[in-house]
Amino acid sequence: MITRRTAVALLASPPLLTGCGAGAGATGRRSAAGPAPETTRTGRAPRTTAPGATRTGPAPAATPLSRTAAEPARPRIPGLGPRRGAAIPDHCRQAVLVTGRRQNSPVSTVVLHERTPAGWRPGPAWPAHNALHGWSTHHMAGDLHSPVGVYTLSDAGGLLPDPGSRLPYHHSWGFGSPGTGFEGESLAGCFDYVVAIDYNREPGTSPLDWTRPLGARRGGGIWFHVDHGGPTHGCVSIAKAHVKQLLRTLDPHAHPVALMGHADWLAG
Repeated sequence: MITRRTAVALLASPPLLTGCGAGAGATGRRSAAGPAPETTRTGRAPRTTAPGATRTGPAPAATPLSRTAAEPARPRIPGLGPRRGAAIPDHCRQAVLVTGRRQNSPVSTVVLHERTPAGWRPGPAWPAHNALHGWSTHHMAGDLHSPVGVYTLSDAGGLLPDPGSRLPYHHSWGFGSPGTGFEGESLAGCFDYVVAIDYNREPGTSPLDWTRPLGARRGGGIWFHVDHGGPTHGCVSIAKAHVKQLLRTLDPHAHPVALMGHADWLAG
């Protein structure tokens, strides 16, 4: 909008850039030397891997999460079909389901599910907005669609101080959000708190980081952020209290993911 973990995409800022977080990234973009002095980041040590060096741990962001045919069936979250449910990693114990009303609708619902021994336990349903033109299976920069898929949730941040996030939190003035939305609404405060969705980004970095593993044409800066009362450029927006609840609930040790798409696609 002006608005190492892996992302599974079955395969975004002011409106002139590439994603919901692009405008914030323009002012808070990190250099090779790291974040600007006025920014702080908590919860994870900075990356030290040099360009081209061999990485250990999770695969790069563009590598799909997958399961083998020998793995047992597992209970699915209501609203998810067999293929979408199978894309949730076995070690995942928190899943944020974003269900769009229709393929071309900017209106959606968000529910945080937690895995228990008895199966998935849903939280309350929260009203939400997604991109102006709905959903896409092949998101491109500036297309005003939100990307469908299953994505890890690794990092958070915002213009306001850390409210108690369990994910690493990047506090920066770079999350400022001037301007107005598609319906003339003010965007002030919509990036007070954000959770980065690991679509075409490098997990383990600030949401303001502009690394794009799939290339700049595929967009980026897709976040959960504070709702401003209208459609987004690609992000998912929910009430401020609900973003804070996500920050205080999502646990890196639970390997949280976001499952995103319109209802018909999710049922596949």
